[in-house]
Amino acid sequence: MKIQLLSTAFADIAEAQMFYEKQQKDLGVYFQDAIFADIDSLIVYAGVHVQIFGFYRALSKVFPYAIYYKIEPVSVVVWHVLDCRAKPARIKRMLKN
Repeated sequence: MKIQLLSTAFADIAEAQMFYEKQQKDLGVYFQDAIFADIDSLIVYAGVHVQIFGFYRALSKVFPYAIYYKIEPVSVVVWHVLDCRAKPARIKRMLKN
């Protein structure tokens, strides 16, 4: 099974990376590495996570972010990588679009 990241997921990761880079030098790079490691783990663990708003939600091991994905016949499609500290209504709105 392969992993496919949609442009929305790449945009979410880039936005979060810029935020963390402003907090501390190289923290944005660490964020990106940690999130991509969590995404890579979906090859093994896809489908074992709780479902929220029609998506599976995998929590990051290091940062307060969640990876929202769906399983298709030949791939795992990552739709969004969102901050868990956001209001639930905002997360729901992001996932409905």
